[in-house]
Parts: sequence; structure tokens; C-alpha cells
Amino acid sequence: MLKKLLLLFVFSSIYITVFCQQIAVIKKELETTPDPIGYVKYKLKKKFKIDTVTVVTTTNFVGISDSIAYKGKLGKVYGPFKKGNYLLKVLAKLPNTFYHVSHIVLDTSTFNVKFANNLADTIIAKIKTGRAGFDNMALTYSSDHASSTKGGDLGWFIRGIMLPQLDEAIAAHKKGDIFKVWTDVGLHIVTIKDNPKKDDGFALLLRVLL
Repeated sequence: MLKKLLLLFVFSSIYITVFCQQIAVIKKELETTPDPIGYVKYKLKKKFKIDTVTVVTTTNFVGISDSIAYKGKLGKVYGPFKKGNYLLKVLAKLPNTFYHVSHIVLDTSTFNVKFANNLADTIIAKIKTGRAGFDNMALTYSSDHASSTKGGDLGWFIRGIMLPQLDEAIAAHKKGDIFKVWTDVGLHIVTIKDNPKKDDGFALLLRVLL
């Protein structure tokens, strides 16, 4: 029994070593070939697909694809992923416009509309006069608990993922502005933390099934 286990271990080790060597060769050739799709289709004879990935935010990634779409280098091959099931090559990147804001959400299911509006005016006045910081006010009042612990900071994100009222208001203001926006969620106190910037927003990823 011990002998069989040892043989199994040896063969498994050999298989893993050979597999890793093969993957290393494939990755190198896939990175250097001028025709990656032709290489996969005709030389490797592997199944593949091309993924169009949109980077929604540069701070929180849903999975491997959008993380590589933003952080990956053009032409680089990453993987294997999912127990050696596939590789990803970054074929192309395109820019998009990103915004960086912080917000405080006053939940109108807790506060009535008039009280929420007056509270928002008070909070904004305190922040503008330096009697309170936006971070502290977010931690104290915001019902968006995911961002309130970060001082209300939503990070960098593309236009179109926020509620329409927020999208329009954010695009209409400049760095340093602080303003109110009503949505179905409640009353938002928003400040623009940075000027909009162009960054990697879209990518084409070649997914090679091993």
C-alpha cells in the first residue's frame, strides 16, 4: 500500500511538473505571437472566446476578468485560473471617464423629507465652515454603511453605474463642490473629491480553455 502511494505521489509530481512546463511555453508563445487567435486555433487547437470587459470601478473588482482588464498589462498572459482551466491574454484596452466622489445618504424612510433636508443643510454648513469634517459626518449620519466607514468615499467609478439623478449631478459639478441630490434611496450629500480622469475602462480579453 505504501509503495502504491509513493508511486502515485511520484507520478502526480511528474504530471504537475510537465503540465507547468507546458503552460509556461504556451504563455510565452501566446505573449509573443503576432496572431494570438490563430496560434490558439491552429497550433494549440484549443477552444477560446473573446471577452469584452467593462471596468466599473478601479477600487473594488467583482472577479478575475475586471481586475485583469484594469490592472493587467497589454499583451500579457495571466493564469491558469480555476485549477488550470483557462488562460487570459489582454488583447486591447480602451479609456473611459472616471469620477471620484464621497457621499452621505440620509435615509428618508427614517427621516421625513423636511427633517432630512434641514439636516443636510446643517451638515453642509458645518463642513463648509470647518466645524466638522465630511468623513466624520458620513460616519455619523450616512445610511450607506459600506462607504460611511471610509468617510463616505465611493472611490473611482464610471458614469452610468449610479442612480440617474446622481450621475447627472456629479457630471455637472467640479472638484471641491458639495451639494444635495434627491433619489429614491434618500437625500445624498455629495462632494467631488477629484477632477474626472481618463483611465482604462474597457478591455478585450482572450480566454483560452486548456
